[in-house]
Amino acid sequence: MTTTNEACGETWLVVVDMQRIFARPDSPWATPRFDEIVEPIQQLIAWATPRVCFTRFVAPPVPLGAWTAYYQDWPFALQPGDSSDYQLIDAFRDVKGVRVDATTFSKWTPAMQQIFTPGSRMILTGVSTDCCVLSTALAAADAGVYVEVVADACRGVSDEAHRKALEVMSLYRPLVRVVTAAEVLGLGGHR
Repeated sequence: MTTTNEACGETWLVVVDMQRIFARPDSPWATPRFDEIVEPIQQLIAWATPRVCFTRFVAPPVPLGAWTAYYQDWPFALQPGDSSDYQLIDAFRDVKGVRVDATTFSKWTPAMQQIFTPGSRMILTGVSTDCCVLSTALAAADAGVYVEVVADACRGVSDEAHRKALEVMSLYRPLVRVVTAAEVLGLGGHR
């Protein structure tokens, strides 16, 4: 049997939604323990450069369908994509990499699909494990990308939600694997 490391093409680190709107403790979308994953993500960026992709969740100009009800629940988030809340946190603002904005939880958009081919490897980090990370992981895996979710470089809306999301993604093995930053950094030869 071929392992993920042997079977895949290029490896990309995807940093999901490390934005001020999720980092600020006073934000309705604050992600608890957000700050704890900044350092592991920085280590992974140093390892993966130049193949790093940063995503941002942004509100659509006009919500459609089910998103209309969603933004009725979260009207504060109907801000333009260039608003301060939707910017990457300072630690990642100036880091070189591909940028992908999406108005959806899944960041597996046509823009992201351009950098991956079936058999590529996605190292997935960011927030929130139980929403955008989960949605991105499953969509990419369905497209034939090997996905590795870095458990200690992701955070959820709660520790329990984080744990449950990791458990769900573990059920998709071998398409999706849950790993640690140390495991990824120890693999070497990723390119």
